[in-house]
Amino acid sequence: MDAYEVRETDPDYDGVTRTERDRPTPADDEVLIRLRAASLNYRDLAIANSELEYPGASLPVVPLSDGAGDVVEVGTAVERLAEGDRVATPFAPNWVDGPGTAEKLATSTGGNVDGALAQYATFPAESVPRLPDHFSYEEGATLSCAGLTAWRALVEDGGLSADETVLALGTGGVSTFALQFAEMHGARSVVTSSSDEKLDRARELGAWETINYEETPDWHETVMERTDGEGVDHVVEVGGQGTLERSLGAVGINGHVHLIGVLTGQQGEIDPSPVLGKAVTLEGVFGVGSRAMFDRMNRALETTGTTPVVDRVFEFDAARDAYRYLESGDHQGKVVVDIE
Repeated sequence: MDAYEVRETDPDYDGVTRTERDRPTPADDEVLIRLRAASLNYRDLAIANSELEYPGASLPVVPLSDGAGDVVEVGTAVERLAEGDRVATPFAPNWVDGPGTAEKLATSTGGNVDGALAQYATFPAESVPRLPDHFSYEEGATLSCAGLTAWRALVEDGGLSADETVLALGTGGVSTFALQFAEMHGARSVVTSSSDEKLDRARELGAWETINYEETPDWHETVMERTDGEGVDHVVEVGGQGTLERSLGAVGINGHVHLIGVLTGQQGEIDPSPVLGKAVTLEGVFGVGSRAMFDRMNRALETTGTTPVVDRVFEFDAARDAYRYLESGDHQGKVVVDIE
C-alpha cells in the first residue's frame, strides 16, 4: 500500500517520505480502515520539524492523527462495527470512555503508533467512531484532533451554555471549531486574527465580535470593553506563553481558560494573580478526548447539520506541500490530504 513515514525531522519536511508498506491485517479486536482523507494539525508539524518540539514521538511513524474512510475488514471478535461503515480515526486508541489516564493516553495516533497518512490502517474497534452521515471524507478527516479538542474543552470540560461568551484565538482548526461549537450552543464568540479577510470569514460563520491583534496588540483590553467589563466565559488558548497573560486579562470571574497549544513557544513567566483574583479555571487539554466524547460531538454535528471548515485539499502526492502550507499560517480551518 502507499503511505508516508516521518523518518527524520527536518525544517523543510523532507523527512516526510513516501513509501510502500504491506497492507496491515486487523487483530481479533481491530478493524481495517481504507482511508480516504487525512488532515494536519500543528502537532504534525512539530513531529516532523527539527526546529519545533514534540515529546513522545517514535520515528519512523506514519503521520497524522486525523483521518476518515471505510471499514473494509473486521476482526473475529468485533461486533460494534461492520464492513462498509464510514468512520474516523481515533487520536488516543486506548481511550474509549471515562477520564483520561496514563494507560489510556500511552499511545497516540501518528505519534508513537502509525497514523492516517496511508491507504490502510488498523485500530481497536472500540476506539473508532462512526462519521456523521452528512459529512464527506474530507470533512470527516478534520474531527479526530482539532474538532474533538475544541468540543472537549468547551462542552465536556467547560459546560458551555447559551448565555456565555467564547474567545477563540486565531482561525486555525481548533479555533474555527470553537467558533462553530459556540454558534451551535447559542453562545457569543469573539475571534482574533491578524487578517481582516479571515475575520470577515469568521463573521460569516457567526462571530459576534472580531479583533485584528496586529492593529490592537492589547486585545484583552478590547475584549473587556466589548463585554462591558465582564470578560469572556471561555478562552480557547492555542498560543501559550506569548498569549496566555492577555487571555487571563480577557477572561471574566469564574471563567475558563482552556490551554490547548503553545504556538508562540513554551518559555516565559506568567503572573498568576489573575487566576487567583478571578477564580479562573486554567485547564490543560491533553490527549484530545475519548471515543464517547467523539460520539457525543458527532451526534451534535448531525443534529445541527454543522459541517467543518476545510480550507484546502492537497493530493496525496503533494502531502509535504500540505505541511508547508499549514506552517505558513495562510489557512483558515483545516488543511486536508486526499488519499483516494
